[in-house]
Amino acid sequence: MNNETPSPDSRLLTGRTVLVTGASRGIGRATVLAAHREGAYVVAHWASNKQAALDLQHLLGDRGCLVRADLRDASRTEGMWQEALAWRGRVDVLVNNAGAWLASPLEDPEQWRQGWADNLALNLTGPADLSRNAVLHFRERGGGVVVSVSSRSAHRGDDAEHLAYGAAKAGLLALTKGIARGFAADGVLAYSVAPGWVATDLADAGEADGASVPLGEITPPQDVAEMFVFLASGRSRHTTGATIDITGADYVR
Repeated sequence: MNNETPSPDSRLLTGRTVLVTGASRGIGRATVLAAHREGAYVVAHWASNKQAALDLQHLLGDRGCLVRADLRDASRTEGMWQEALAWRGRVDVLVNNAGAWLASPLEDPEQWRQGWADNLALNLTGPADLSRNAVLHFRERGGGVVVSVSSRSAHRGDDAEHLAYGAAKAGLLALTKGIARGFAADGVLAYSVAPGWVATDLADAGEADGASVPLGEITPPQDVAEMFVFLASGRSRHTTGATIDITGADYVR
């Protein structure tokens, strides 16, 4: 993606089509609104919260499109991608945001296996399937951007109840690096963002305490969204392959 010629519209994403997964709340919703503010046409994926999705559609107007899928189901993920592509005939940016902090307790064999299956399907395989489609599409078009939400857990591991989550997010991190290395010559840029605790319902479930963060607060989802928008803009192409930590200095590598 080449941005050497300035656009008369100074917004970062004017005219581009951005697909954001897990868009109905939290980081995803903040990303959709930030991309829309910057001139993008936004495909907002949702899975279960219909009212939140409809509320988001109202804010987006004719520059927004809703798509629904359970990303643990490969056939539905494929159908969602095709629906997103059909809206405007192109996707310029894929934001792999959807995910969940799912337990995989090792004491119970059944819960252990189910935790691994669910974490890998939602936090790794689903984003991988979408990334595959995106890369194939971007190669035909001469470029595009993939931005994926990993986690500080990908670097340090997660707690004893969430071993599978940390492993899945580490896999997503490696996938994104591989895309950056493997397809840079085709104009495909790929970045990872690794948040710590973010002020979403996931943070509520984990009982995150902002007092432990050097900045004194849990990271606002808007901070993550603004990084997504900048990376998606292509204004720092040689950052491709990098992982950006957004933790309020709670975790520093």
